[in-house]
Amino acid sequence: MSVKVHALTKTYGQQIAVDNISFEVNKGEIVGFLGPNGAGKSTTMKMITGYLEPTAGQAEVCGTSIFKDPVGIRRHIGYLPEHNPLYLDMYVKEFLEFSGKMYGMGKGLSARITQMIELTGLGIEQNKKIRQLSKGYRQRVGLAQAMLHDPEVLILDEPTTGLDPNQILEIRDLIKQVGQSKTVILSTHIMQEVQAMCQRIIIINKGQIVANDSTQNILERIQGTVGLKVQFKRPIDENKLNNVPGVQVSAVFENGKCVVQCDEGLHVREQIFNLAVAENNPILHMEPITESLESIFRQLTKTAAS
Repeated sequence: MSVKVHALTKTYGQQIAVDNISFEVNKGEIVGFLGPNGAGKSTTMKMITGYLEPTAGQAEVCGTSIFKDPVGIRRHIGYLPEHNPLYLDMYVKEFLEFSGKMYGMGKGLSARITQMIELTGLGIEQNKKIRQLSKGYRQRVGLAQAMLHDPEVLILDEPTTGLDPNQILEIRDLIKQVGQSKTVILSTHIMQEVQAMCQRIIIINKGQIVANDSTQNILERIQGTVGLKVQFKRPIDENKLNNVPGVQVSAVFENGKCVVQCDEGLHVREQIFNLAVAENNPILHMEPITESLESIFRQLTKTAAS
C-alpha cells in the first residue's frame, strides 16, 4: 500500500478542516481527489506530505508513518502544492540542480535533470530565469522538481493550473505515463481531466469523504439517462406524450422539438417511437440527456452539505 490514511483529522480551534477521513491508494493508481473550495483537499495533502501536522489520526507513505519519520517520507513523495513555490531569481536548470542536491542526489543528477526537462517540455526555456517564465512554464518547473528524485508517490495539487489547452494535454499524458509505475493523487476542478486520467475518485466535502470508488463505478452508480431530446416532424400533442409509459413530464415547443424527463431511461425510446408511428409524425432526431461527472460532483457535495 503506497498511501494509507486512517481517521485523519485537522482542526483549527473550533473549525474542523478535515474530519476523520480514511482511504488507501495503491501503486499504479491515479486517484482524483475532488471537492469544492475549502473542502479540505489541500489540508489533507499537506498532512500526507508531512508539511502539516494532523490533530488526530494516522497516515503512512510506503509503510512509513508521517509521525515516525516526517522528513524521511518526503524522499518517497513528489509534491506539487497548489501555489507552486519557486526561487524566481534562479535559472531553470540551476533550480533543478539545487532541488536535486537537497534530496541528496549526486551521481546521475545532471542526466536526470536533462530527462525531466525533456519530459516536461522545458527545453526551450531551460536557460531562462524562472521569473521570466509564463505561469504555465513555471508549473512545468514545479512538476519537474516533484518528479526529479523519482519518488514512488506523486501528490499534485491543481497540476494544470495556468496551462493552455495544448499544455494540459501534454501534462495529462505525462501524468498518465508516470502513473503506470507510481502512486498519483491529484486534485483538480477540471472534471474532464479526472475522467481522462483517474481510475478512482475520492470526493471530499466539508472535511468528510462523500464518495470513494472507481471512476467507472461512480459514473455508473449515479449516471443514467434523465431525459431525452426529441424532434418530431410536426408539433406533438403534449398530453399524449405525457401518457407514454415511463415519461414523467415533457415540454413541447412549436418547432416539433421536445424535452422528455423519464424514469426508465432509454427504455422509453421504443414507446415514443410507437407514438410517432400512431400519430403519423416521424421522429427526425432523438438523443439522451445524461448526467455528467460535473453534475454528479455537484449532487454529492450539495447533498452532503445540506
